Amino acid sequence: MPALDATPLGGTPPTAANFLLEVDGMSIGTFGRVGGLQLTVSVEEYAEGGVNGYVHRFPGRVQWPNLVFSRGLTESDNLLDWVKRTAGDGFEAAGGKLVVSTASVTLLDVAGTRLRSYEVEGAFPVRWTGPTLDTGDSSALTEELEVTHTGFRSSTGT
Repeated sequence: MPALDATPLGGTPPTAANFLLEVDGMSIGTFGRVGGLQLTVSVEEYAEGGVNGYVHRFPGRVQWPNLVFSRGLTESDNLLDWVKRTAGDGFEAAGGKLVVSTASVTLLDVAGTRLRSYEVEGAFPVRWTGPTLDTGDSSALTEELEVTHTGFRSSTGT
């Protein structure tokens, strides 16, 4: 009998088509690349006196790296509007209080079907990089967004 968790999403291994970023229910847009969906658990060691054959190991803090989103430029201003709400004048207008958001990163197949979502807690943007403007370069104009957060959880088909 095969393991229940061995079935790929959608019956076949999903391919990377697009990744939708939503913040507090507002669509920021789709991205062609998302990096940083990972976690690392540190390990605390305890050497017990008289036990020389091994060292006890216990789980420590969970560390979540920043997420990095990349895409071609779009007409929507939602991305930069979110950045403005959490920094500069937006930060000052909030009384100097950080406004964190709940973000959702959703994996979409080529038909646009939602395969899996990662709900990202305590999210706020920390870096945006716009396109390099060079008349001698004919490559696509892209932008990159880096988001810090306090963790995420996963669900399918949401």
